[in-house]
Amino acid sequence: MATQEPSPPSSMESNKPGFPKKILGNQLEDKHLCNCCHNILRRPFQAQCGHRFCSYCFNRTVSNGPQKCSACIKEDIFEDPTSILKQGCAFPDNAVRREVENLSAVCINESCSWKGSIKDYELNHEGKCEFMIIPCPSCKERIRFNEQERHNERECPERTLNCKYCKEPFHFKNIKAHDEICPKYPMICEGCAKKKIPREKYVDHIKFCSKFRTPCRFHVVGCDMSVEKEKIHDHERAFAYEHLNLLLHYIMGMKVSMEGLQPQGLELAGHQLVELQQSLRELEARVSQLSTTSSGPPVQGAAAASSSSSSGPPGPTASAPLPPPPTLAPTLSVSTSFTPLPSSVGAALELQLHSEKTKVVELGRRCTELEVKSGTFENVVCVLNREVERFATTMEASNRQHKLDQDKIEALSNKVRQLERTVGLKDLTVAEMEGRLREMSATTFDGVFVWRISDFAKKKQDAIAGRAPAMFSPAFYTSKYGYKMCLRIYLNGDGTGRGSHLSLFFVVMRGLSDALLKWPFNQKVTLMLLDQSNREHIIDAFRPDVTSSSFQRPVSEMNIASGCPLFCPLSKLDAKNSYIRDDTIFIKAIVDLTGL
Repeated sequence: MATQEPSPPSSMESNKPGFPKKILGNQLEDKHLCNCCHNILRRPFQAQCGHRFCSYCFNRTVSNGPQKCSACIKEDIFEDPTSILKQGCAFPDNAVRREVENLSAVCINESCSWKGSIKDYELNHEGKCEFMIIPCPSCKERIRFNEQERHNERECPERTLNCKYCKEPFHFKNIKAHDEICPKYPMICEGCAKKKIPREKYVDHIKFCSKFRTPCRFHVVGCDMSVEKEKIHDHERAFAYEHLNLLLHYIMGMKVSMEGLQPQGLELAGHQLVELQQSLRELEARVSQLSTTSSGPPVQGAAAASSSSSSGPPGPTASAPLPPPPTLAPTLSVSTSFTPLPSSVGAALELQLHSEKTKVVELGRRCTELEVKSGTFENVVCVLNREVERFATTMEASNRQHKLDQDKIEALSNKVRQLERTVGLKDLTVAEMEGRLREMSATTFDGVFVWRISDFAKKKQDAIAGRAPAMFSPAFYTSKYGYKMCLRIYLNGDGTGRGSHLSLFFVVMRGLSDALLKWPFNQKVTLMLLDQSNREHIIDAFRPDVTSSSFQRPVSEMNIASGCPLFCPLSKLDAKNSYIRDDTIFIKAIVDLTGL
């Protein structure tokens, strides 16, 4: 019995409307269309009225309560309650679903040649087509699905890149802005023309670059020349007179400005202004008084004189002349003397008054200018104070951060030193373990040992020079728990064979199983220099002297060596021979195990 292929998961039923009509490869039939979205049925449901809907469309329609079937209304077959759509009044139409899923389908995306059934389309192709048009999540441009990676990496204006200098991410559109602030961006020194200087180190570079052009130290007083750092002293010596002249003018200007800003000067100007205003009031009072005096008294004196001369009393006394009044003459003389005052004295007073007013206006203007300058300098001082406070705060924060960084660096340095000591101990342990491993790899437990000595010429020269006169072989054993032994060789000879023979000795060493062995050591020992052509080996053998301390149980790491000081003439090794090949010789030791 054939097994039925699984349908797409039910999670797809609730979030997708019908399939687009364009995917159908053959003729479209109305029975395959949803009566709501009018697309090809996806998970069809059949209502009581007989009309079919996509699962998604039906659930969306009845989500707000019972609804009238629009298809029944359109076809004019509406019946109540059959044509009312509500939850639980529809059932999955599996027959139509299988029929729809077996229909031939093609991909609706341009340039895609996919073909198959609607079921295959839903399972394997829908939403996965390489030619599907999708919006870019960053720039919203519509692109093909298979071009998404290339678009994100090369074309998207909103793509994120990693700076090739500092490795920090940034948006492509901000590449120029990032280059302006990138701490690793390579810069070129304008002085020495050195290239690829990171921006974060550029300031430190120009501090010490002798070719960098920097403003003269007297630029604050007017020198506008830029000089290479290495020539700054020559410039200052050559232009010393000009610098002093500029400095003098600058100091004189500052002196004038400071004098204008002194409180005493402002107070003096204020007093002068008050005095001038008082003088002005006094002059106005004098002018008013003189005008009144010149117009009143002279008129009264003239009237009295005319009345006295024209009329007199009758009688004999009428012809007697009357003496003039005592005040008449003075009055007339005063009247005569004040007549010209309004024209001459008044004009002079007007001129003096105008001059005083001009001085007052000028002093007022100067006071206003001084007040403006004083306010400007006060504002400058306030700004400078704020900058100084901000700089002090920044310096304090920098100092705290610097102290924290120093503490962190010190802690890290201590940790590094501790790690270095640990690594050194580990290296020693590893070296010791490697030596023991080499020794164990060369160890034998059958009383037969072959010692390979490479770099023979160099080691012989070291022996002749006295740098390394003797060499010890790795240890070997008669058995796993037997005697521990090694060989000792003098490539330039020892004792009676020094300088003429190669000396070879046998050494008994202290082992872990010495307490179980028979002492003194009494096994025959055979020493051989192997002929690498296997024709004529150099052989020497001896049986230990049981009275010698060399063969007693060792009380130190090894006993005194015993063997053959005249083992092989050096002349035999200097001539052409088959004992040395590839600068290597082989020494063989055989311990007789009889009786063990």
